[in-house]
Amino acid sequence: MSAALQAVKQFRVRELAPVLKAQPTASTARPKILNPFLPHKNPESGRWAPAKYSLRRQADLVKQARASGMLHLLPPGPKLSPKDLAAASASTSASTPTSDAVAPVAESSKSWWLSEVEWEGEFKEKEVKGADVGNRLYAGRKRMFKGHKWERTLEKRTWERKMLMKDMAARIERFRTTYRRKTPSPVSPARPVSYSKLPF
Repeated sequence: MSAALQAVKQFRVRELAPVLKAQPTASTARPKILNPFLPHKNPESGRWAPAKYSLRRQADLVKQARASGMLHLLPPGPKLSPKDLAAASASTSASTPTSDAVAPVAESSKSWWLSEVEWEGEFKEKEVKGADVGNRLYAGRKRMFKGHKWERTLEKRTWERKMLMKDMAARIERFRTTYRRKTPSPVSPARPVSYSKLPF
């Protein structure tokens, strides 16, 4: 048995053993098992419990199940969408003969972990912009990068500079005439200084 198939079997045995042991053998209904890839809400306390398996472990299990052809045995989750799971189940049902890696396991009497189960919990796949083209980071953004502050304010500063330069000649002329009026003439007599306003 390959390492990938062994990992999938360990996952199934760990999740199915407590439920299948408590269920009567004569029952033909598919057992219901909480999806360990999804968070669950406690009906008594109202609190949410996180997923039993982290995203990294989920990705490893999906990778190993895909390599061993046992992807249909995993529950849906963030790393395995229902569409991929349905496609894997369809391809598995289409290929009736088992593969060489799974045949020895399926023939043995201890293949109860291959039985069908019903995973409780609905996985709602979020629509991410750009996921279809492989560019989710900058999809739907006007600017690709933030840039420097002088780059972000360049357009506004250029507009202000253009508005100021539009009537710059009149502004310069107005400043020069005002400056001439305020500048004392060198030929005019000096103004007397009043010392009565001094505080001492």
